[in-house]
Amino acid sequence: MGRRFSRKKKMKIFIADDSRVIVERLADLLEEEVPGAQLVGQAGDVPGAISGVQKMMPDALILDLQMPGGSGLDVLRAIRTDYPHLYVLICTNYPYPQYREECLHAGANFFLDKTAEFEKIPVILRELIQKETKVSPTTR
Repeated sequence: MGRRFSRKKKMKIFIADDSRVIVERLADLLEEEVPGAQLVGQAGDVPGAISGVQKMMPDALILDLQMPGGSGLDVLRAIRTDYPHLYVLICTNYPYPQYREECLHAGANFFLDKTAEFEKIPVILRELIQKETKVSPTTR
């Protein structure tokens, strides 16, 4: 289940956030600012996020911490073992140090403050796409 996308195959991205406004804004950012990205699904609650990741098998997950049915940490803990190569970007309105530490310890790759670092998401995704397209299958 390694990351396998190239310039011809897009990076599959799943969004898990209960705010319709945030999901639409992220979808627009992906379309406008991240060539090589494809939104493959979205969920507004914890059970939907877990099943969506299992079904769609994305390359990256943009994950909110506070959602109905639990927390983003619940999602992260439920999927991390089965999807070790999934890039997980936590994007939250609760950027407290204890949450940051707990999320990174649970396997998140990035922890972002929605109010101050939202614009970093397309930058991070472009960098991940660029990094992955440079890795040849023979070097994995």
